[in-house]
Amino acid sequence: MGLKLEYNEGQTPLDEDEKDGLLIKTISVREELDEFEQANIQQAVEWSIKTKFNKDQILTEEFILLVHKKMFGEVWAWAGTKRKSNKNIGVDKYQISVELNYLFEDCKYWIENNTFSPDEIAIRFSHRIVKIHVFPNGNGRHSRLIADIMISNLYNKPTFTWGRTDLSQKSEVRKKYLEAIYDADKGLIQPLIDFSRT
Repeated sequence: MGLKLEYNEGQTPLDEDEKDGLLIKTISVREELDEFEQANIQQAVEWSIKTKFNKDQILTEEFILLVHKKMFGEVWAWAGTKRKSNKNIGVDKYQISVELNYLFEDCKYWIENNTFSPDEIAIRFSHRIVKIHVFPNGNGRHSRLIADIMISNLYNKPTFTWGRTDLSQKSEVRKKYLEAIYDADKGLIQPLIDFSRT
């Protein structure tokens, strides 16, 4: 029967071989997939709250992959692995590690030199991860959890509220979130910082 998915604006379609990585073969529609993914993500959130991380742990490719694996590892076989295909957004698949390393170095500099406020550092980091588009799917949800991990562990500040809704579902709040992402793509980061605390 296969997995039939409809995509909302801003969601990256999966290739057929990526769909084949679905570990729960009884899932056939988006609603079922969302339910299983959300349960897995909740476990990852709980893990992230119970575990303490430092800058040297967070700013590594291994950590970025680990968080994704924790979020989606019970649903997708490819969870925690870099995408092997190019998408309509993101860097070339062969540039993912290079771009992540640039991001880690930039972020270390921001932290050590207090270049931006704690919120801005976490949101800039989160936005750049989405722009790189490390994974076949789940990049937005992953980047938001990474921002939460960063702000709570490195700065001991409350996690972001992200519009207080499920941003994977079509809604006015998701529309505002995407507008803030598009602004950030153009170099205007403040709307995304503001949205992250709504």
